[in-house]
Amino acid sequence: MKRWTTLLMMVCMLGVTVPAMATMSISKMRQNTRFLTDRMAYELKLSPRQYNDVYEVNYDFINNVRYLMDDVVRGYDYALERYYDFLDVRNDDLRWILSGAQYRRFMGAEHFYRPIYAHENKWNFRIYLVYNNVNFFYYGKPHHYTTYCGGHYRTHFNNVSYYKTHCRDHYRHDVYNGHFRIRHDKMTYDTHRRRDFNVAVRSFSKDQRRPSAPQARPDRPKRDYNNKPDGRPSRREQNSQIDKKRRENKRTAPSGSNVKREDSKKEKNSNRSRERSGSNSNERCATRVRTV
Repeated sequence: MKRWTTLLMMVCMLGVTVPAMATMSISKMRQNTRFLTDRMAYELKLSPRQYNDVYEVNYDFINNVRYLMDDVVRGYDYALERYYDFLDVRNDDLRWILSGAQYRRFMGAEHFYRPIYAHENKWNFRIYLVYNNVNFFYYGKPHHYTTYCGGHYRTHFNNVSYYKTHCRDHYRHDVYNGHFRIRHDKMTYDTHRRRDFNVAVRSFSKDQRRPSAPQARPDRPKRDYNNKPDGRPSRREQNSQIDKKRRENKRTAPSGSNVKREDSKKEKNSNRSRERSGSNSNERCATRVRTV
């Protein structure tokens, strides 16, 4: 009994200490989003409205990349590029929520600015490297913790940030205008990619088809049966000639009715010739008798 109790406790501890998994459920995603947003609110001194808006931005980011991370860890180039595209969108949305000073502190913290990393072919959130107690929160749940489902993501607003166009009346602070995009240039992108995932990039696309059958070796080219060096016809030519002769024979061969007609004509002709020959023989006999 004690062994089963110990095993059950170990399983529960693993479920708590490893909150980020490949198949992340909605509830687990909300929990990770809340934990990340809670620590951002604590370190960056966010207001209640900023806290709720940052939760939305983090939710959209994690929701977009959670099905992509397995291919990111494998090093597929399309997945890495899409991941950092989603991350740049998230960091761009945060510019309109955070003040300039808050955004600089945000960029200086890797567990906020680049929240996901990979280690030993597994991905996780950097925030859990800094804060170990995953059950402790400084603030309560956002007011739309269970109701927000991505309604403020920029694809619903012609790819323009919702927080740029709808939050000007609420946030009157200065906006950070420096370089914040990770894909700003190739050097920055490669540097952050190595620090985050450290994988060998492989070219692969989900739309790519399976590789075709291997071609013939260059030292053993395919034989061309239509071109013979000795001038003899190929098998295809021979077969085509045989088929052609068969078709011609079928066309020229008489039908069954024609054959019967010809046979009847032959029989009539033979009967007539016999009758003629019989009459001639009788006449000859009569002439012989008369002459005798």
